[in-house]
Amino acid sequence: MPYYKPLKHLTDKIQQKRIIDKLLVLRQNLQEQIPQKTVSDTLLLATWNIREFGMGNRIEESFYYIAEIISRFDIIAIQEVSEDLRALEKVIDILGKSWNYIVTDSTEGSAGGNERMAFLYDTKKLMFKNLAGEIVLPEKILINGKLQFARTPFCVAFQAGWFMFNLTTVHIYYGKVKGEEYKRRVEEIDNISKFLTRRATQENVNYILLGDFNIVDTTDLTMQALEKNKFIIPEAIKQKPSDIGGTKHYDQIAFKMKEGENMYVFSDNQKAGTFKFFDYLYTPEELPVYRSFFDPKNTNGKTEKQIETYYLSKWRTFQISDHLPLWVELKIDFSNQYLRSLAGQ
Repeated sequence: MPYYKPLKHLTDKIQQKRIIDKLLVLRQNLQEQIPQKTVSDTLLLATWNIREFGMGNRIEESFYYIAEIISRFDIIAIQEVSEDLRALEKVIDILGKSWNYIVTDSTEGSAGGNERMAFLYDTKKLMFKNLAGEIVLPEKILINGKLQFARTPFCVAFQAGWFMFNLTTVHIYYGKVKGEEYKRRVEEIDNISKFLTRRATQENVNYILLGDFNIVDTTDLTMQALEKNKFIIPEAIKQKPSDIGGTKHYDQIAFKMKEGENMYVFSDNQKAGTFKFFDYLYTPEELPVYRSFFDPKNTNGKTEKQIETYYLSKWRTFQISDHLPLWVELKIDFSNQYLRSLAGQ
């Protein structure tokens, strides 16, 4: 449960009331749309590209909303974390003492944009299994024969209940949807999924690959590059657009499970989805409320229509994100299956 006590000390009582009212609405809708956490039966796993997740121009209330959404999951992969970790640490403080994080070094270069990737997890549910590393490709499978990833994938081992798994997050190269830039995007997806498939087979461990793949659509070469290497994306996940416009499938959660474990982890009625936070936060009708926070250069000399477009497509996406969190519920209690196997059933 997030730590709300700092709200008590806000001197701006109008702002305080607005944040509290919004959190109550947010909590109600999160509860209705996302399964309840369990102590030991299930795991709520999510991925979320939080747009340029640094201090930047985010206002105080945005950190509470981001933390509230994250708190509904047990573990979440975050992409686009800033080199400056103060924003991440602020959210962790709001989440409370049971939450922890593991983060990469920042990726230098124009393609990497000094971006980090992170896992935030509830220590009451998950155990870090002392393995963490950034993935570097061997020479024989370099991208375009010469390149590493624009942003280095990050792999960490966790255990939740009976379920042990290596969790790898990516933020795949974007570029144009044509020519060499598109080819690089496809090859990054192909090479990371090929690399992890070999690892999973050699080590006989579960691998989950998730994050922002910049997949064009579910039939595109970008998706085929992921699936051809034996990573499975349940339909409940695959068919959920993760952009705020509800048309793109950039983000995915894919599985390469060790033999026999699929039947344990997935349910017949697999639960997965996204959460459309802008249905409740920074809505079109609230533009007048937040107008005073805009940089004057984005309002001076602009028409009301231009200001509205800026608010909806720019300002609010830098407050929360231009991606939706994508989540899935997994089973993690294999007690009955284990006992039956001991009994030869």
